[in-house]
Parts: sequence; C-alpha cells; structure tokens
Amino acid sequence: MDKLLVIGSTGLVGSKLAVMAASHGFEAYNTQNTRESTFPNSAQLDITDRDATLRLVSEIQPKVIVNTAALTNVDYCETHKEEAEKVNVGGARILAEAAGENDSRLIQISTDSVFDGRYGHYTESDTPHPLNYYAITKLEAEKIVSQLSSYAIARPSVVHGWHSQVIGAASGSTKLMNFAMFVLDKLKNNETVKAIRDQYNSPTLADNLSDALLRLARSPENGIFHTAGRSCLSRYEFAIKLTHIFGYPPKLVQPVFASEFPQQAERPKNCCLRVEKAEKALGMLFLTADESIREMKRQALSTVSP
Repeated sequence: MDKLLVIGSTGLVGSKLAVMAASHGFEAYNTQNTRESTFPNSAQLDITDRDATLRLVSEIQPKVIVNTAALTNVDYCETHKEEAEKVNVGGARILAEAAGENDSRLIQISTDSVFDGRYGHYTESDTPHPLNYYAITKLEAEKIVSQLSSYAIARPSVVHGWHSQVIGAASGSTKLMNFAMFVLDKLKNNETVKAIRDQYNSPTLADNLSDALLRLARSPENGIFHTAGRSCLSRYEFAIKLTHIFGYPPKLVQPVFASEFPQQAERPKNCCLRVEKAEKALGMLFLTADESIREMKRQALSTVSP
C-alpha cells in the first residue's frame, strides 16, 4: 500500500484519518506532538522543527502528507499571534518544503473563515477576506501550499464528530472538545448551553471530511476544495438538532447574539460553503447536519469510534 503521513493523529480529524486510511489503500504513518498517539507507526513531531520534519518525511517517503495540525482556537490565535504564525504558517511552509523534496502530495486543511461572511454560500472561486488572525494564518498557509506541484487545500466548517474520549489540550491553543461534543457533554449533565444564533456555518462531520481528504489524496487534481456539510445553520440551530436527535430537552439550549458572547477575535456572520465542486470531483456526497448528528449517535451507541 502507498504510505500516508498523517500530521496530528491525536486530533479528531487525524484520528479518523488513521483509522480510515486502509480503506482507501493507504498504510498510515502518524505523528503526535503534545499528546500520546494510540496508533501504530507513530512518531513524535513538532512541525515547526524544520530539521526533524525534513528528516521524518525523508525516512518515511510518503506518497501523500495530510496536515491536520494547527492552532485552532480562534481567540487564542488573536492574542498569541507569534505562536499562531509559527505553527499555522511556519509549520505549513516546512511541510511544503518536505513534500517538495520527497515528491509527496500535500493535503492542507484550511477553514471557511478565510471569508468575511458578508453573504455566505461561498464557492472556491470567491475572493477570501479574513477577519481574524487565525484565518489570516490559514490563508497564508493556503498560498504556500498552492505553490507545490501536487497539492489540495480542503476548507471545512465547524468540524465535529463523536470521540469516545475527550481530546485534551496542552494549552488554550486548541479546544478541549469539538462543538457537538461540548454541547452533548453539557446536555448529559442537564446543564444549560448558550449558543450563538446570528453566525452561520456548514457543520462538517469529521468522518465525512476524512473521507474527502483521503479521496483528495488519491485525486490527481490540484486546487481548493470546499469540504463541508450541506446544511447552513447557526450554532443555536445545530445545538437544537443535537437535542432532538439525542433526546435531550431543547429548553436546555439558550440562543444568544454574538454581541452578548465574549470573543477576542471578530467572527464572520455567514461562512456557509457550497460543496458541489468537491462532490463532483471526489464522487461523494457531504452530509446534512441531521445526517451527521445521526451518524454521531450511531457511533455513540456502538462505541466503535477511536
């Protein structure tokens, strides 16, 4: 099988990729940084360490590298700009150099928030205009990776999914739980959840995203692909769907306006993405929010998730 190097296999998307790789004909090699990986073929790697990164990629000689590593806490990036730049931009630059030297295809995960959210339903040809520093670093990484001879940039939105264990963080740079798991944890404990009602995204199931990433790994096509869920809704609407499908009282979810919620970084109002290009190119369908939540419930009941 071809070798696939998953950068960041201890995260939600990285762990899904490590599990699903074989079904796409890949032998997964995985990296960990601050958290211990439970997967075989795992190596410790800090992607901001150029020498270590170039050495590891040279040793493995992967056909494809998927970069899931990033500082993803938007407010943290706003107040720790140097660190965000080092990881999100510098790390991508080093991986791009390693991919180029070893003739590896590089799949870079970006974000819907490269757009300013003024009108939503963005296509890949729309012009980005990031509003916060996290999005600025992700857009800069896109530009670096797009210089390679073989690459793909995947833009998901509010990535969520079932995980049997809470994915801990070494610092505030990464959220402890994805939004869906955060809401479910609150609901399970009969606690009230405040969810923003006036910011819109296309929630993306990690499993669905991972399938798309593995298809991009096999694709000969370069470019940007919107790899997001098919629904356009607010965090409040998404949380309400979680209550209905998992059987919790909807009254536990309280709608709030973004202006009432303390946020360091400015957020786009509507970053919903159109996914027709990716669906056609990859021969797949992205899931609606209802379909994604039902799949989460199925995994929760069967406890087969990583």
